[in-house]
Order: sequence, then structure tokens, then C-alpha cells
Amino acid sequence: MAKNIHRGSTLDSFLQSEGIADLSAYDNAKAALAAGEEELVPADYAKRLIAGESPLRVWCELRGLSQVKLGAVSGVNRVQIADIEAGRGKGSVETVRKLAEALGVKVDDLV
Repeated sequence: MAKNIHRGSTLDSFLQSEGIADLSAYDNAKAALAAGEEELVPADYAKRLIAGESPLRVWCELRGLSQVKLGAVSGVNRVQIADIEAGRGKGSVETVRKLAEALGVKVDDLV
């Protein structure tokens, strides 16, 4: 026999707490954006990242940097940048850190 769920039930309490958690997450995201700790990525770039395209290539294009310019800013050899973009190499932790810093992103955004 099915049991009816009435207002004030555990389900209502759960849904209310989930709503509060969602509002809290939203407020935290807005605060991070306002503080410059996070940024909005245009949908076409986000889709490319989700599809598995090289994060380095996507972030370079988003920032308007060629491999040569990124190399000059980061101190990383252009050939190494090309290899990382093409998936022929991953780069050392230090290399990826330099690239992330030059692009203004977190290391996790490039791996």
C-alpha cells in the first residue's frame, strides 16, 4: 500500500534543505565572480573543453594569445607549447604552472 506524503514530511524538509544549499552555492559563485576569483567562459569555448579539445589551445584562443606570444609571456619554448596542445607531450609540473600563470588560469584548468 502506497503511503501519502504530507507537508511537513521528511521529503519537504529535504527539498527545503536542497533549495537552501542551491541558494548558498549560487551566492558563493556570484561572490567568487565579483572578487575576480572565477570567470565566466563563453559557451562555445566551454563546449570545446567539454568535447575534449586541448585546454591549452582553448585558453590561448580565449585569451587571444598565439603560441609565440604565450611562449614569450610564460618563458616556455613554443615547440613545447605546440607539443602540449597537440597531445604529444604533457609538460612538467613547472611548465604547466608557468603556462597557467601566463593564461591567468589554475593548473587544473590545463590538465
